[in-house]
Amino acid sequence: MSTHKLPAIVLVLALGWSAAFAAGPNLGTPLEPADIAAWDISIQPDGTGLPIGGGTPAQGAPIFAQKCAHCHGEAGKGAVNAALVGAPPIKTIDATRTIANFWPYATTVFDYIRRGMPWQSPRTLTDDEVYALTAYILALNKLIGENDVMNAESLPKVKVPNRDGFTPRFPNLMPPRSGRDL
Repeated sequence: MSTHKLPAIVLVLALGWSAAFAAGPNLGTPLEPADIAAWDISIQPDGTGLPIGGGTPAQGAPIFAQKCAHCHGEAGKGAVNAALVGAPPIKTIDATRTIANFWPYATTVFDYIRRGMPWQSPRTLTDDEVYALTAYILALNKLIGENDVMNAESLPKVKVPNRDGFTPRFPNLMPPRSGRDL
């Protein structure tokens, strides 16, 4: 083959290749808004996104015993996985982190449980079970009373001790805080 024809062949192949993908790779299916909404379960620190429902520490105790204690131990004191209660304030980098001394918002506890627990079958808990588990864990940490009901209205009002222990990476992108005591 002569070297004069090679650029022409490369040009034809390149144009043909780009034309074949001009409309895109045809991967997947366009999502409907309802499909996206089913996975849009983010909960904001101020409670935006919390679902309807509720639960108490007493309702959460048997759920914890059945679905959580094998990893987190009796009353959340730790087992195969981390303790959820009982650590003193964080003073060193290697300190034990629990709900009361590390997590910045009670709504974050709800969000984490809802999306990732139990670890072997995440997203299988009902919203009421998540509220009850959150209430139970918050009560174990003495952040709420034994009879308090956690729901979309009450959960964002729980003040967690380490709330001010985090500095936003991009503070100019943070929404202004509401008047509520998060």
